[in-house]
Amino acid sequence: MYTVLALDLDGTLTNSTKQIPQRNKDAVRLARERGVHIVLASGRPVLGIEHVAHELGLIGTEATILAYNGGQLVSTADLSVLWERSVDLPTIHTCFAYAKEKGLAALSYDEVGVITEMPDDVHVKLEAYNNAIPIRRVDDLIAETPKPMPKVMIVGEPSLLKLARQDLLPLVGDRADLGFSDPFFMEITARGVQKASSLQVLLGLLNRKEEELMVIGDGLNDVPMFSIAGLAVAMENASDEVKSHAHVLTTSNDEDGVARAIETHILAK
Repeated sequence: MYTVLALDLDGTLTNSTKQIPQRNKDAVRLARERGVHIVLASGRPVLGIEHVAHELGLIGTEATILAYNGGQLVSTADLSVLWERSVDLPTIHTCFAYAKEKGLAALSYDEVGVITEMPDDVHVKLEAYNNAIPIRRVDDLIAETPKPMPKVMIVGEPSLLKLARQDLLPLVGDRADLGFSDPFFMEITARGVQKASSLQVLLGLLNRKEEELMVIGDGLNDVPMFSIAGLAVAMENASDEVKSHAHVLTTSNDEDGVARAIETHILAK
């Protein structure tokens, strides 16, 4: 029996219009009623996940938000932080300075939404759209980021981001991980932080075993979660590389793939 269910959001729980299909909502509710602990596992900041948790009826209940690609675990019972690993300020400032020198858009988050020096960048706009949060333009992103953060980002064309990663790894690679949730989103997190490592922390807090964990995802940043799960489910809309790491497949995010997986592997048992 799978007692913990970790769900990626974009491309998995939500469809191509960023909505949660009703069948997915119903399946998550029925899994909760069976005692399954729900984990919303995303690269999004907490701000971008809270409204999803509200829509699923998780706020005020025992479930978990895994935000910033694993940088923070937050209880939906009271939105308290259960665990956090942040990127240190020198690393953040080095990455932001590099982005500015190369003409790439860097971004961080405040209490309301995205902050950036380049609010008109198409990829910055996409990050804000994905999270349903606003963008605030700042003159100096380094000055507006005065404390360590669970995650910051550099966004842009994939070829430029690959080069940026190569350039930055010798400078910050001993302190940070530079990963891609999408080819145009480079996520900078504390070294060793990813969805899988944070899930392992959560399983310890819940006193659950890895074989009790079911994971559903579609992205490259979901693959490490697949490696620790008792059951790893890839969406039909995932890449072939992601699918190759899964135990089973489900239908796409526009065909209620999450609901179908829950119905088959949890509710039918």
